[in-house]
Amino acid sequence: MMIHIPNVLTAAEVARCREVMEKAAWVDGRVTAGHQSAQVKFNLQLPEAAAEARELSDMVHDALGLSSLFMSAVLPKQVFPPLFNRYDAGMTFGAHVDNAIRVGNGARVRTDVSSTLFISGPEDYDGGELVVQDTYGEHTVKLPAGDMIVYPATSLHNVTPITRGSRIASFFWTQSMIRDESKRSLLFDMDMAIIKLGRDHPDHASNVELTAVYHNLLRQWAEL
Repeated sequence: MMIHIPNVLTAAEVARCREVMEKAAWVDGRVTAGHQSAQVKFNLQLPEAAAEARELSDMVHDALGLSSLFMSAVLPKQVFPPLFNRYDAGMTFGAHVDNAIRVGNGARVRTDVSSTLFISGPEDYDGGELVVQDTYGEHTVKLPAGDMIVYPATSLHNVTPITRGSRIASFFWTQSMIRDESKRSLLFDMDMAIIKLGRDHPDHASNVELTAVYHNLLRQWAEL
């Protein structure tokens, strides 16, 4: 399940990210790559311990808590502290699958869901599309600044080569309360249907009944 989540960061927050990053020292992105990923990864990254990375990581983390769509789609138990990368002309990231467990900044997270939050807009660069493969084929993603895509961390994915400009993004992983992707997808679809029903027919008795079913399924499946 891939979900486009718009406006995770405001225009002012995107501008702050860019301001901070202009003064930051970038390092080889392979510092956080696993053995397989390191062979195909060619980008830059903000050091996790850098003051700039910590400030922006806290900003993104706080923004996630304000996104009802992120909460519904991911049902987060624990979010790995957001990281930041940059692809300049010629840089790319070949096909890979994210590590199952991420350890860092005092966090140990099972990577159920991957997220990419775009800080550069599509007008800032050519190439640099995120390509995610699933049973339905390949999905190409290139979103406005401040928007985010979430997708199963089990997916094979890559970033196409940059041919102009720079692509800057935040990326991170979430351990969901619902480990099983199909159950997580079902709960998301049900939540969206409940929201729509409540909007279109606010006094309908089914609102309470379906909400009860949702929470009883969540109670049965959640890992806390």
